[in-house]
Amino acid sequence: MKGIVFCISGPSGVGKGTIVKELMRIDPELALSVSCTTRAPRPGEQHGREYFFISQEEFRKKLEGGEFLEYDEHFGNFYGTLKDHVARLADAKKLVILEIDVVGALKAKEYYGTSRKVVNIFIKPPSLEALEERLQKRGSESEQQLRIRRERVKFEYGQADLFDYVVLNDEVARATWEIYDIIQKEKSKQ
Repeated sequence: MKGIVFCISGPSGVGKGTIVKELMRIDPELALSVSCTTRAPRPGEQHGREYFFISQEEFRKKLEGGEFLEYDEHFGNFYGTLKDHVARLADAKKLVILEIDVVGALKAKEYYGTSRKVVNIFIKPPSLEALEERLQKRGSESEQQLRIRRERVKFEYGQADLFDYVVLNDEVARATWEIYDIIQKEKSKQ
């Protein structure tokens, strides 16, 4: 059995990170793919755990070398998923979790085509107001960045129908177990 890639996606602030942490705690068989970013670490973040924190120059070299499965730019910082990192995990017959933005999830599905099973899961907030409140409480973006995020949310919501599953995050534990059930269902199809 080849490993399966599960892209956990949704708007910024929807709770992707919290749900992914819970999934990793529940099932040691899951392997988290760590992405690269050029942004500075937030308090408590560690290189190699939340992200591989690299310079803009190093990111550009990897980009020019075709090393990214997907990449994107937000607020002047780059984010990208390394092809070889995902392949190593998946080739070890792991169930690989990518905590990734909406565009990246769709690109991953396109990149692998039929060569590897990719399951895209869109996490939806209970309401746009609740999402706005989460982003403001996080306090990591300026008012201008919040405005840009609001615009991006409209685009991301429009992509939800392209995902294999849509899960409402109205309560973290319930949403986590729903996603875990999806993972187990897809694993049993292999």
